[in-house]
Amino acid sequence: MISATRRWLRRNQTSFAIGFGVLGVGYVAGQYVLSKIVEARERMAGDRIAKENLRRRFQHNQEDCTFTVLELLPTVTENILEALPSEKITQELQHKKAERLGRSAGTSEIATSELSSGTPSTADDDGKSLSSFQSESYVHASQMGASSSGSTGQRAPKTKNQLWNELKISSITRSFTLLYTVSLLTLLTRIQLNLLGRRNYLSSVVSLASHPLQDPTISLVNHDDDNIERAYGSDFETNRKYLTFSWWLLHRGWRDIMGKVEAAAKEVFGPLKLTENVTLERLSSLILDVRRKVEGSTPEERKKRKWLPFLLPPHEQEDSVFRESGISTPPPPTQAPSSQDPTSMPSPPASPPPAPTTSSSLRRLLDETSDLIDSPMFTHVLTLLLDTTFSQLADQKMRSEAYKISPLTPAPSPEPRIMEVTDSDPATASVKLATILAVMTREAHKIGNGVPNEYVQAMEGVKELEAFAAVIYSSNFEFEAGVGAGVTPDSSASHSPDEEGQGSKTLENMSGVEAEEAVRVEKGGGIVDRATGVVDAAWGGFESVWGKVSGRGEDAITG
Repeated sequence: MISATRRWLRRNQTSFAIGFGVLGVGYVAGQYVLSKIVEARERMAGDRIAKENLRRRFQHNQEDCTFTVLELLPTVTENILEALPSEKITQELQHKKAERLGRSAGTSEIATSELSSGTPSTADDDGKSLSSFQSESYVHASQMGASSSGSTGQRAPKTKNQLWNELKISSITRSFTLLYTVSLLTLLTRIQLNLLGRRNYLSSVVSLASHPLQDPTISLVNHDDDNIERAYGSDFETNRKYLTFSWWLLHRGWRDIMGKVEAAAKEVFGPLKLTENVTLERLSSLILDVRRKVEGSTPEERKKRKWLPFLLPPHEQEDSVFRESGISTPPPPTQAPSSQDPTSMPSPPASPPPAPTTSSSLRRLLDETSDLIDSPMFTHVLTLLLDTTFSQLADQKMRSEAYKISPLTPAPSPEPRIMEVTDSDPATASVKLATILAVMTREAHKIGNGVPNEYVQAMEGVKELEAFAAVIYSSNFEFEAGVGAGVTPDSSASHSPDEEGQGSKTLENMSGVEAEEAVRVEKGGGIVDRATGVVDAAWGGFESVWGKVSGRGEDAITG
């Protein structure tokens, strides 16, 4: 039995060897395939977590942008309201009216009757306009006392017509200036915080890849001594100086905007009388005429409009921004010795002017910010924001509060309010210009100091604004990685504004078509939902950088 078994095994040993070999190869191949499947699952899970983390950081960054705008807005509002004090003009008109009534009371009955019979309509219209303006705008007793005591006697008294015309232009100019300023401030804040957020995110990725075992989570705080965050521009001093440049719009840029708006308002609203009835359709046409004169009447003119001087200072005034904002202190003035003292020593030669305090990292941020502001994408998104804010003023506030017509779309209100709304025909409803100015005077305070700020909330609903922020936040990873690693940027790092319009300046990891689709609104379609598509489109650039810093790429970042 045993010998037969041996003979059978000897005759089939080749078959057994082949069978065992096949089983071994199959087992090894199966284990290899399983390991690859597990690796792919882990990689997909890691990518999904990283993408979700990127989206979460992006959304949190946009909330920070909104809070920052609400914090900065009262500063520029105070400056604009102080430069265009419509309430003080109203109080001067009230003072003149009181003086006129006092003089009329002291005269005889014959003179009074002759005066009233001579100009009944003029006095009555002025009284109605003034009472309407006073009742519907912000005029407080404390403001009346301060203005009447501080403004009288210091300048030549103005006539009644001059005061009415000045009140008309002042009320319109400051409301429109605030709308332009809050729209520009929103865009500037989005650019600044998303550029810094992108750099901080990249520095956290580098920190995670450099020490994966010590700290498996992505953190904005780096406690190591390798100074990775400073290499990628995440140092506190650079960020602080960069954010300081919003001081220019808050204290200087709005004045230039006010000048353009005031000139347009005088040209469009100047011929109108305060007692003239204005329909809602005509008011919308007048507002559109002012916007055309400020922004440009054609798409080509709007594209050529340069908003950069309103938002950032020229290079030669950057140091003055640091001094004015308190970031740096001016050097103490040197006192020359008196010429009457013969024993005084000769003054040393004048020291050379201090070197500019703009570092290379800060200069890159400012240059990229300037390129974004000069791009067609910026102009397109700004136009949409202005459409939203002016629509909020005309289609919501003017319709409901001046014309007593239901707004086009129900405006969200935190508390229910009782409002007198009639069913007047919007095509035929008309009110006096004085009533419109009263609503604009009140809305100027709400635009700058409203809580909650309905105009800022309306701009948050513009999806193109978030898509524009997503393009900034999720692009240009390759350039940032090269700068952080000490790699000298090539000639492709500098582009012309024309190239920026094609999406090839700050979107090196996205094609021009993808960048254009991110901010373009088609007639039958919409924009990406909360910028998810834009982040996914730019993920290839981030993944490439991740491969470099983790050593998987050919050109690993060292140092």
